[in-house]
Amino acid sequence: MSDNTTKKPLSPVEKIKQNSDGLRGTLQEGLRNEITGAIAEDDQALVKFHGMYMQDDRDRRDERAEKKLERLYSFMIRLRVPGGFFTPEQWIATHHIAGEHTTGVIKITTRQTIQLHGILRSHIKPTLKAFSQVHLDSIAACGDVNRNVTCAAHPLQSPIHEQVHAYAARISELLLPKTRAFYEIWLDEEKLIDKKDEEDPLYQDRYLPRKFKVGIAIPPNNDVDVLTNDLALIAIIEKNKLKGFNIAIGGGLGTTHGNAETYARLASVIGFVPVTKGDEQLLKTVYEIVTIQRDYGNRSDRKLSRLKYTIDKYGIDWYREELNRRTGTTIEAPKEFAFTDRKDYYGWQQNHQGNWFYTPFIESGRILDDEKLPLKTALLEIAHTGKANFRFTGNQNLILADITPNDKPAIQQLLEKYGVIAHTEAASAIRKNAIACVALPTCPLALAEAQRYLPALIGRIDELLEKHALTKEEIIIRMTGCPNGCGRPYAAEIGFVGTGPGRYNLHLAGDHEGTRLNRIFKENLDETAILRELDLLFFLFQKERAAGERFGDFALRQRWYKA
Repeated sequence: MSDNTTKKPLSPVEKIKQNSDGLRGTLQEGLRNEITGAIAEDDQALVKFHGMYMQDDRDRRDERAEKKLERLYSFMIRLRVPGGFFTPEQWIATHHIAGEHTTGVIKITTRQTIQLHGILRSHIKPTLKAFSQVHLDSIAACGDVNRNVTCAAHPLQSPIHEQVHAYAARISELLLPKTRAFYEIWLDEEKLIDKKDEEDPLYQDRYLPRKFKVGIAIPPNNDVDVLTNDLALIAIIEKNKLKGFNIAIGGGLGTTHGNAETYARLASVIGFVPVTKGDEQLLKTVYEIVTIQRDYGNRSDRKLSRLKYTIDKYGIDWYREELNRRTGTTIEAPKEFAFTDRKDYYGWQQNHQGNWFYTPFIESGRILDDEKLPLKTALLEIAHTGKANFRFTGNQNLILADITPNDKPAIQQLLEKYGVIAHTEAASAIRKNAIACVALPTCPLALAEAQRYLPALIGRIDELLEKHALTKEEIIIRMTGCPNGCGRPYAAEIGFVGTGPGRYNLHLAGDHEGTRLNRIFKENLDETAILRELDLLFFLFQKERAAGERFGDFALRQRWYKA
């Protein structure tokens, strides 16, 4: 029985969605309000479905309050880019849009897309119109719908990478909301006369209880952290033929400090769906997994509304049976698979077709020009050659892709000219594996720094690794400014979760492959305490590890976590 049928009170956001006129709300009217840079409170929930969040610069709150000015409101826009693929023309457009309307920084997210920050309300429409001209949009990049679909990034992963990768776009289209509100409000499309034209059998007028994430992996590399998704598709390939996908459900990392009912969870594999005779069963399975969550997810408490809580409430067996009933088929037993790593392939790599791919190191996914590296200029010049596509990775990097052997020297020359190769080769093993969420100053949930602080902390951790002769260890480190989990800290060998200014919970004992979550080791540590703990842990790891043992596995064996 769903929460709707047990008559639990709906959360305020549920009422906003149902009364929103297809996610329109009063956004049109709000754009004409010249008194404030903000939008109405209800519209702040709705605008997420259009791919953006209203934020403010928290570094300037006190200054503006002293001057009796309202907060410096702006918007973050996140694009919908299934599988993370850009053409050179799309990159050039994004470069200029970022320069004209935003802080100028292009941020690659952990979901293979980009987001731009600092967009004033009056600049939203010009920004979205400019993206639309190069066939990009932000529809459903945020909100209680299916978000950007991720997929194994590097074509080196498999000779049939493109076949698997194509499912990201197909699933994104399958699960796209039908409302035309985005086009009316931001692109000035004529309003629908007959609302029946946008009736949505999937989302209805309720949408989902909370966000929904889909990821696609190609073993043995788990570069997209596929089991952290609500719905994970794991490609089963035999003799270079795609047989189908193992289906896993219930991943999600968001928690709330002090709320024991919330927890991180990895997806559970429930079966296998073949594609050897067509895609109909796979797409039907994906669709119905979403409808079950629509009908049975918790709509009264948003903290307990992700698919993971629905599964743990009703059970895996119940979910599988309900899925079989809705699809009219019986999901098969899962196939064997194994993940051995989850990494980006830095530097030059060549695929089976002879094309070349270069992956530069991009710290925390921030593309800008600074005193260390003119990365933004370098990528623009590469895009202007038209000789490389751009593929985003789930580790906040991008791949300069699909470069022919004849074109490789030209790209190599530009990478050398701007110091990109030297920068990438100079980065340490742990720096290349580190991820940080945006956190301060724009994220309203952040309790501590993340992307602005982690690079400096990594430098100090590198010193400890050098002290203990561990510099070649590819330990996975991740940091978030709050427990919401955007930087996937709970799926790291070493995770830092912000608890307050300059303080973090230290998590240990996750595995290197992304199949085991970590656990809290010590709470509320400042930097001095973090480094003191890691110094001792690295000493013990170097002294007592088994041959080839990863740090996360050693931490688990040593029980470096709270019971």
